[in-house]
Amino acid sequence: MSLTVPAEWAPHKAMWLGFPSHAELWEEDLEPAQEEVAALARALAGPGREQVRLMTGSDAGEAAARKRLGDISNIDIVPGRFGDIWLRDTGPIFTRDQALAFRFNGWGGKYQLDHDDEVAGQIAQAAETPLIAYNIVLEGGALDHDGAGTVLTTRECLLNPNRNGDWTEAKAEAALAEAIGARKVLWLGEGLRNDHTDGHVDNLARFVGPATVVCPMAYGRGDVNADVYDACAAALAAMTDAGGRRLKVIRIPSPGWIESHEGGAAPASHMNFIIANGAVILPTYGEPRAGEFAVEALKSVFPDRTIIDLPSNAILTGGGSFHCITQQEPA
Repeated sequence: MSLTVPAEWAPHKAMWLGFPSHAELWEEDLEPAQEEVAALARALAGPGREQVRLMTGSDAGEAAARKRLGDISNIDIVPGRFGDIWLRDTGPIFTRDQALAFRFNGWGGKYQLDHDDEVAGQIAQAAETPLIAYNIVLEGGALDHDGAGTVLTTRECLLNPNRNGDWTEAKAEAALAEAIGARKVLWLGEGLRNDHTDGHVDNLARFVGPATVVCPMAYGRGDVNADVYDACAAALAAMTDAGGRRLKVIRIPSPGWIESHEGGAAPASHMNFIIANGAVILPTYGEPRAGEFAVEALKSVFPDRTIIDLPSNAILTGGGSFHCITQQEPA
């Protein structure tokens, strides 16, 4: 069996997607978030050429999903139980022939909800895929993969004592080599400010091809992450992948300052796109020019896929975006 996690641009058997199902969590944002996720599901099932497996977390969530999406042939509604929709972190990480489950502790104990620690098992069972469980704390959004054993991550997240206590780079690299077949780990520093995940890399930098990475550049005035973006780009430009190739770094405009519903800057990121079979779906946050620039940049990176931008403002109130609520199941 292969332990290597395929690149996201490799063919998918299905795309798992979490559907907002808990009114007590989303409050007035519940229906807007459901509409945004429904639009994402339609785009994945249409131009994205995905078999969408939409997981609901309550009876009310299932009813709302069926009302919006129940008549689309390549969207399967999968009733389940989860604390919330962040399947990238609570669900399994798929290799080509198995699902890997890791301990989930609510991003270092910040948000511990019922059933989140059961999501990986539910998805693996529904996918009819063998599940291997590891006794380490790890979220899918903390890693990005090139499909050949190179892994991107941040020290802020992976070495945070609220995850695995005394992890050093060496201990983390050994654990990732054993669990996911990592041949080389590329370490970035900090992630986005005000990100409750403690700096997940899928908000900061993403592989988009062999030895090719995208990361943000600051947009507009008052972008609080300008120094983080520049440090990330400089670090990546000095790195090589597991095959010894120097990375090509492509910079894409950030959304700029996006106000959080709690005040201050929200952790909004264009890096939270999804690479689907036929499309790349980009979250936008109400700043039209920034979104347009990001779409144009991604067109040059993915000439064989349709670039689709969709709003993610309501989903962002929960702390994440499109990549955070999905998980690809490789073909």
